[in-house]
Amino acid sequence: QVQLVESGGGSVQSGGSLRLSCTASGDTYITYCMGWFRQAPGKEREGVATISSDGRKSYADFVKDRFITSKDNAQNILYLQMNSLKPEDTAMYYCAASSWYCRATMTQGHFGSWGQGTQVTVSS
Repeated sequence: QVQLVESGGGSVQSGGSLRLSCTASGDTYITYCMGWFRQAPGKEREGVATISSDGRKSYADFVKDRFITSKDNAQNILYLQMNSLKPEDTAMYYCAASSWYCRATMTQGHFGSWGQGTQVTVSS
């Protein structure tokens, strides 16, 4: 089992930056893909970014060139650096872990472990 805990959410002005963290514990050695998802009120949860065990990354078009995901393998921490934030980025952000390899399409059903989420609010 893998346990995930997100942190770093908050309220920022449009154009600002924020860094989210996700600390993993438990059987992290069976995690081959980790990702970030977000869900705004009235909308479905959508994939934001993924990073595989070999370091390969994938980003959704709406965050490309603005967000960067990275990981600290020694401390089992996943990061999401968010820059040039927009009001439409406002959502609950979740990190997730999968025992399967990352796929070309970010599908939440492929991730078996989820964090509790952290709120990100971007004002105009």
